[in-house]
Amino acid sequence: MAERFYDIMETDPRAAELLAMHPQPLTQIRQKFFEFLSGWLGGPALFEEKYGHPRLRARHLPFRIDEAMRDQWLMCMYQVLDEQVHDDLLKMQLKSRYTALAHHMINTD
Repeated sequence: MAERFYDIMETDPRAAELLAMHPQPLTQIRQKFFEFLSGWLGGPALFEEKYGHPRLRARHLPFRIDEAMRDQWLMCMYQVLDEQVHDDLLKMQLKSRYTALAHHMINTD
């Protein structure tokens, strides 16, 4: 899921602004996102074991995240879910969780 998310971000021009705010190359951020998702989705808390509590909003405060950035992030994540999650109920639940998470990250008007 994490790999495909960043593949989409790197190739879809609709996510160009979102991609521009990420340090290149994306190797480390891909790994961190995988580790975060592992714990966030109920698996091993890989991110917390390495870096401590995610404190996502605090970690993202240096970046300007507005509704446009949220929408680009969700566009990438929704595509991942549409491609990889075949159970409709699970897909709906994950989209709901990701939407709430993305909205929480907004830190500017």
